[in-house]
Amino acid sequence: MQEPLLIGWREWVGLPQLGLAAIKAKIDTGARSSSLHVDALETFDRDGRPWLRFTVTPRRRRARAVECEAPAVERRPVTDSGGRTAERWFIRSPIVLGGIRFDADINLTDRGGMLFPMLLGRTALCGRFRVDPGQSWVCGRRNRRSAVA
Repeated sequence: MQEPLLIGWREWVGLPQLGLAAIKAKIDTGARSSSLHVDALETFDRDGRPWLRFTVTPRRRRARAVECEAPAVERRPVTDSGGRTAERWFIRSPIVLGGIRFDADINLTDRGGMLFPMLLGRTALCGRFRVDPGQSWVCGRRNRRSAVA
């Protein structure tokens, strides 16, 4: 069995199914679930199933918003770092980090006041990665041509 890949407390991740080649993520072993900042979240039905339509707004100059659609996995309560609980929609999406591609559940929320548009929680990290909180960008800097956030 291969040893888990070492990553830092912040890394660039890709969400290829959503059209996001690179987005800044905070690696948070204290958070159970992963979260993605979205704007204008709406639900709709497709083939009798709930789907979500949302916009991911990158946080760099001259970057355009990315319109996304994904099937809803579920809606469940999530408690934030301030102890407040709210119902959030979850999607399941492939994530690419350090050349490793894996599927993870991601909740969609307003992270507008946060420094990182994505938070990668321990459920997605488990068994795949080791985190060194003293390091950043261990898997490399973003590619300016393909980066989204």
